[in-house]
Amino acid sequence: MTSAPTTERTLRIAVLGCGNVGAALVGILQDRSDALAVQSGARLAIAGIAVSDLDAPRPDHVPRELLTTDAAGLVADPSVDVVVELIGGLEPTGALVRAALDSGRPVVTANKALLASPDGVALRTLARERGVDLLYEAAVAGAIPLVRALRESLTGERIHRVMGIVNGTTNFILTRMGEQGADYESVLAEAQSLGLAERDPTADVEGFDAAAKAAILAGVAFGYDVSDDAVLREGITGISADDVDFAQRAGYVIKLLAVVERAGVDGLSVRVHPALVPTSHPLAGVRDAFNAVFIEGEAAGELMLYGQGAGGLPTASAVVGDLIDASRNLLAGTTAPAPDRQPAHLVPAADVEGGFYVSLDVADRPGVLGAVTTAFGDHGVSIRSVEQEGGGDGARLVFVTHVAREGDLRATLADLEGLDVVERIGGVMRIVGAA
Repeated sequence: MTSAPTTERTLRIAVLGCGNVGAALVGILQDRSDALAVQSGARLAIAGIAVSDLDAPRPDHVPRELLTTDAAGLVADPSVDVVVELIGGLEPTGALVRAALDSGRPVVTANKALLASPDGVALRTLARERGVDLLYEAAVAGAIPLVRALRESLTGERIHRVMGIVNGTTNFILTRMGEQGADYESVLAEAQSLGLAERDPTADVEGFDAAAKAAILAGVAFGYDVSDDAVLREGITGISADDVDFAQRAGYVIKLLAVVERAGVDGLSVRVHPALVPTSHPLAGVRDAFNAVFIEGEAAGELMLYGQGAGGLPTASAVVGDLIDASRNLLAGTTAPAPDRQPAHLVPAADVEGGFYVSLDVADRPGVLGAVTTAFGDHGVSIRSVEQEGGGDGARLVFVTHVAREGDLRATLADLEGLDVVERIGGVMRIVGAA
């Protein structure tokens, strides 16, 4: 049994929010009180728990006497040493975090939306000016220690690319579509019934959640300030069972990827989109609601971190790690590394290069293939392979290209839309590792 320090200081923790993550955090702080005191150098006592509704159902371990609806008052309490923000959203959380930092108290948060917003830059600057921590391990990949690895273990590494599956809902949907041959709508309904997708799944399936995480990764891994509204974003709602079937037959799986990579001399590309990933790639085997991030460095080579990317306990685990760091730093009068960041030179999407998958519904008559391939050739998009399915009234053409500029591919698609033989442009996705 681990014993607490003999000379013990108490740090009072304000917990803002008591949803799945907040309730799990409270449980960990209670159950592991002695061990956490040893690890942090002080006993971590909950000063109060800010909630919006005092009467909402909560686990039995949450102390009702610590609940308050006055989040601002709790943050302003001079006896509070550290603030943990688990409410989410931009306001009033932005004001609460700002007040805590401005008063010289460290903040631990899991709020990806706030950190990736334009206000996130100002909050990081304020923390640095006040000499306190603003820590957010849980904001990117749940229990996966990604931020700490990039900020500390790989701080001397020149990273070329960070590419990952950072949204469990979409990964569950795409996994089920691949394994069951089901369409998007039916699998989404299954994910909702299991509690893996919200009633309104837009933030997940349209890539907003992953875009916020990609923006945060751009700062941690590359030292550039990027807001989520600057991230190229595409979701998975347009992916069909036919797209998944072709990918499997061609040796790929479809994943929604967050990609941050160097482009040119000083440029950065930050994007979120579905992609065909070769089955030989480590990310291809990441199933269901798990997350994984693949890092490519100049000296370290290829690394991958894998684990639970969401959920109350896994996310609370990351929050506890940050809370221990913040406590240690507060007692030592120091802070975690927080180097200055530069404005990012984002490469236009049109200039990003890659291979592409394109499916078309076309009329089934002579000359169609020639007309379609001419549109590709007119814009310098080289075709690696073409497959035709169907017959009779219509057919489906599936193209895989060599590496091309996205601007050239988009110009090709515009021409194809104008052809009377093209009835519909179906799936358009990038291909990881295309030559």
